[in-house]
Amino acid sequence: MPKPVLGPERRTNPLIWCVALLCTFITLAVIITGIIVFIGFIIVRPKVPQMSVTSANIDTFAYDMSNLLSIKVSIVINAENDNVKAHATFYETIYTLYFHDVKVAYLRADPFDVPKNSTIPLYYPVESTSIALTPQEGANAEVALNQRLVGLDLKGSSRTRWRLGVVGSVKFWLHLNCKLKLPLDGSTIYPKCSTKSR
Repeated sequence: MPKPVLGPERRTNPLIWCVALLCTFITLAVIITGIIVFIGFIIVRPKVPQMSVTSANIDTFAYDMSNLLSIKVSIVINAENDNVKAHATFYETIYTLYFHDVKVAYLRADPFDVPKNSTIPLYYPVESTSIALTPQEGANAEVALNQRLVGLDLKGSSRTRWRLGVVGSVKFWLHLNCKLKLPLDGSTIYPKCSTKSR
């Protein structure tokens, strides 16, 4: 039986070896980074900063026969950072105050920092211009006047960013949807309303 004839020995292309080495290094880098992030989270135990409505009261609620509404409200919102090892930055903060789906005012804040394990209150003295109401919206205003209780909705969001050592920068959206029932005698209410409940 004749011996099989073998062709010239084939070698792996050096380009394939380079690609294989590169993929190996990338895989090792991803694994090491994942381990570092995991250990960092276990050590630091980060908490997501929050926004909380801490108090609100209505100073003026005026509705006249020409279907014009004027509202003056004071609202305090706390920016809370419970992280003991990282300060937090809050930005793109905007909330809208509604009376029965009627936009009353926008509450905004420029970017600001909250130090480690601290709280910063944001004071909003909200005063609307005269708002023209439809007959149905006017009826809602009359009901509020008769009941001596005004229902307002505060909706919006803020973004937060904080740096956790070797873990890097962490970002979150904070959404707020708060229903306020404000008595017309000017007394202050303390709603339990925050982004934690979302």
